[in-house]
Amino acid sequence: MPADSNSSTMNVSSAHLRFAGGYLPSDSEDWRTIVPAVLVAVCLVGFVGNLCVLGILLHRACRGKPSLIHSLILNLSLADLSLLLFSAPVRATAYARGAWDLGWFVCKSSDWFTHTCMAAKSLTTVAMAKVCFMYARDPAKHVSVHGCTIWSVLAAVWAAAGLLPLPECFFSTTRLQAGVEMCLVDVPAGAEVFASAFGKLYPLLVFCLPLLLASFYFWRAYGQRQRRGTKSRHLRNQVRSRQLTVMLLSMALTSAVLWLPEWVAWLWLWHLRAGSPAPPQGFLALSQVLLFSTSSANPLIFLVMSGEFKESLKGLWKRMVTKKPAAAAAESQEPPPAGDPEALPDNIPSQESPVSTPEKEKTGSPASRRERSQKAEMPILPDVEQFWHERDTNPSEQDNDPIPWEHEDRETGDSDK
Repeated sequence: MPADSNSSTMNVSSAHLRFAGGYLPSDSEDWRTIVPAVLVAVCLVGFVGNLCVLGILLHRACRGKPSLIHSLILNLSLADLSLLLFSAPVRATAYARGAWDLGWFVCKSSDWFTHTCMAAKSLTTVAMAKVCFMYARDPAKHVSVHGCTIWSVLAAVWAAAGLLPLPECFFSTTRLQAGVEMCLVDVPAGAEVFASAFGKLYPLLVFCLPLLLASFYFWRAYGQRQRRGTKSRHLRNQVRSRQLTVMLLSMALTSAVLWLPEWVAWLWLWHLRAGSPAPPQGFLALSQVLLFSTSSANPLIFLVMSGEFKESLKGLWKRMVTKKPAAAAAESQEPPPAGDPEALPDNIPSQESPVSTPEKEKTGSPASRRERSQKAEMPILPDVEQFWHERDTNPSEQDNDPIPWEHEDRETGDSDK
């Protein structure tokens, strides 16, 4: 009974509080179990997908010079992986517990880190749309840049993404409310005007404006492809440009749809007035689940819609599958024990499955294969071989005779007689 009165008092007192760090107190045990379980499932799926994308991109980068579009996709996967590894577990823990016990530092930095990764993804999407337009404008010309340019673009993206949500770090703090420690947004009296402007400008700079710019570049890329048509000599490059445009456009639209509830909840909470209804807890929980679902949807889009990703993934899977049986077979092959008449060497073919001559040559040692190749390159005639064999086995007296022509005359005279 005291617990119920305490929770009801907390709900009444926190009806118009602005929570931070993903903290959302709830009296329902179902919400405390379902939301963390869904977040864990989303994290597992997204972690595996982003690891596949990172492995493929790093493998391609090691084999050749990295391109700008691959570097941007790699940056997007790193942002998704950071959200799933560091931000989602904090949100799941905050939902599972009734009080905030993760500390002051996590409360200050949780929302800042989450929105930094989201801003980095938005700015990276704009850069990818720009590169896609450059590729569609001239598919035959590879959009190649120097490594310094790639690092400069990535550094600029993360610097801007880290500075934009910085006020969240200043306003978030821990505070006791109704005897329970909570993570809240505490805006000082002198910063209310700034906080109101920040609540309006931040979604505009991070969500609306990047989405409009990316849509503009994708529309221009699609217009370039339509104008070029199929009369160009570089038809294969046009097909790749179309696939790249469709893939990146699908990624941008999916992110926009899944992020929309989060930004609606953001505007609702930052402009909540006294006496106005607060957002439902179900809507807030759904918005955060959809926010992290974007990090799981992006690698699936890349792996399904990109032909290069699919071929690389198939090659990686075949390499992993073929190496394991080969290693197991090498370990299982042991030399037969001496004196065992039933043990046969591996290179003896059975009557049921005869081995052809080329297969026998392949199973031989490298020295024997080299010797056979040399013999094949220098063939010996049968008559010449028999002549030299007879000279080696039965040397005649004429070999040491200094005047063989006299013996030849004498033998011809004897034959005439």
